[in-house]
Amino acid sequence: MSRSNEIVNRAVRFGRTLRRAGVNVTSGQVMDFVQSVEHIDIGNRDIFREAGRACFVTTRDELPVFDRVFESFWRAKPEYANDQFTDPGDDMQPGMDGEADLDSEGEEGDEISPEQGTQQTKTRTELVESQELEAEGEEEEGDADDVLSFSAAEVLREKDFADLSEEEMQQTRRFMEKLEWRIGRRRSRRRVSARKGRFWDPRKTMRKSLQTGGIPMQISRRKTKTKPRQLVVICDVSGSMDRYSRILLQFVYAIEQGMANVESFVFGTRLTRVTRLLRNRSIDSAMERVAEQVHDWSGGTRIGQSLQKFNTTWARRVLRNGAVVLVISDGWDRGDPELLGQEMSRLQRSSYRMIWLNPLLGSPRYEPLTRGMQAAIPYIDDFMPVHNLASLEALAEHLGNIDDHRPVRRQQPLEFTEPKPRVA
Repeated sequence: MSRSNEIVNRAVRFGRTLRRAGVNVTSGQVMDFVQSVEHIDIGNRDIFREAGRACFVTTRDELPVFDRVFESFWRAKPEYANDQFTDPGDDMQPGMDGEADLDSEGEEGDEISPEQGTQQTKTRTELVESQELEAEGEEEEGDADDVLSFSAAEVLREKDFADLSEEEMQQTRRFMEKLEWRIGRRRSRRRVSARKGRFWDPRKTMRKSLQTGGIPMQISRRKTKTKPRQLVVICDVSGSMDRYSRILLQFVYAIEQGMANVESFVFGTRLTRVTRLLRNRSIDSAMERVAEQVHDWSGGTRIGQSLQKFNTTWARRVLRNGAVVLVISDGWDRGDPELLGQEMSRLQRSSYRMIWLNPLLGSPRYEPLTRGMQAAIPYIDDFMPVHNLASLEALAEHLGNIDDHRPVRRQQPLEFTEPKPRVA
């Protein structure tokens, strides 16, 4: 089989895998994808992925499905994981030599006449059509591997963090690194130049008028500048969270690497700031530094006292400009539930949005019946699970959709007691 035929074969198989995953793929899209790889550097994985998105993705809902199928189908071999990729079951590795030699009928740099180009396009169209007809019959032997690979990725995506093996932990870590973390933006007090801004810019208008003698005068305008919100993560590393602590700390590391304004804390019986400890290029080194500094790892739980320490020591420093707070805990608390309720109320008033992530919430039989959760729930804006990769995807989407409107908060009213009469 020539190299051109191999490209067509792989593209058709990729299109069939997308169809099985729920993406509406036509033969014309497959042909567009085959033609597009002739004009790009297929040794660059990001460019190759963007070409596939442009050809196959037509709606926003199909984008996450496409990304999962792409990572499964065009997965990289370990020795070429940085910049080369290959399809399971095939020996051909596009981009190995950095050349874009996809045409079997001519060498790179040879000029192709319009007649030859038309003949090549016709030949490839016939190849795509023949491959599509074969797909309607029996599946090729290699397709079973693709289905199994994609099914394995789906199983890992839905698998609870507490049940992961060491190999699956490594795969989960790589998935976290690929997630795009962004947070909703806030309106700043500053203003920037804009063609259709809401406000008039008198200084810039006068400077431009001096260049033309005031005739004609062009009105310059400005708009309100927007900035990403501050994100504060407070993670429980006590004994009850031992099954999830390490993978969730890697999740906190991934967030801190993906966003600019992130403050990170962990707590068991006391609060520890780990923002600087996680600012390391190597995740393994970061985990070792955190393990050395956090002395109450896998110990008791004092959520109320830890939040009190945060509110009194750190809140004024990090809860600025409409910060979003993520508290990651299962709610098991050995402290005073009244203290926890008071500090949660104070923390909610200081934050723009209060999000509590509970790994136990992923279980359909879970009910927040512990004293800690009962004290905290009245002051939580968003109560979400964080037990598998699918829940992390939902969290990433939720953070990106936080808008300029606070959620409706129904806080508990303060109890009023009548003053006692004075004794003469």
